[in-house]
Amino acid sequence: MKIYPAIDIRDGKCVRLMQGELQRSTEYGDPIEMAKRWEDEGAYYLHVVDLDAAFSGSFVNQDIITKLVQSIKIPVQMGGGVRTKEDIRVRLDDAGISRVILGTVAVEDPELVKWAVARYKDRIAVGIDAKEGCVAIKGWAENSNIDPVSLAKDMHKMGVANIIYTDISKDGMMEGPNLDKTEMIVKETWMNLIASGGISSLDDIRKVRETGACGCIVGRALYDGAFTLQDAMKAAK
Repeated sequence: MKIYPAIDIRDGKCVRLMQGELQRSTEYGDPIEMAKRWEDEGAYYLHVVDLDAAFSGSFVNQDIITKLVQSIKIPVQMGGGVRTKEDIRVRLDDAGISRVILGTVAVEDPELVKWAVARYKDRIAVGIDAKEGCVAIKGWAENSNIDPVSLAKDMHKMGVANIIYTDISKDGMMEGPNLDKTEMIVKETWMNLIASGGISSLDDIRKVRETGACGCIVGRALYDGAFTLQDAMKAAK
């Protein structure tokens, strides 16, 4: 199982939110320097979220993210505000992102998902973000009333191989991940699932590994020093 250090970008800064709420954010400095740090500490892959794009739909952080990708040698997956073919193309072809994450459009425009998978194959992932048992969309601001497992199955039928599952209630709270739902999605779809939200200890990482997830995104626990990236990677093996 891979560990994905998380870099969330807002107003050009690396931040961490609690439950996706902008007013509950903590700054952690320059995202490019943070990317270099995680690479230096042995990360195999980075998880980047453009929070400004997620809430506004505009790729205002393109220059910063392009420089971030160019400053390191490891691959980057990125989500936030990806809603059109041009959004996908700009991130993958121009900015050099290795894998782009589709969120809201997976619910609102499944034809775009089909187009993206046909053109970019494994460079496409779908983010399934759940709040109170249903998929949340538009920067986690709206509830779709769609079951996360049902959406995962639909994406699997379209040829999507990679999903990122986040329990919003757990995100940034350091209270442990939603293991039951994570395991359910893995067993129902056997897709490559990357779990996100709530990781607070090395034991949490071990438990995520036992669900069959192929990856685990870690944010606040790394930034606050709950454990090191090296220890997280060891727990994931």
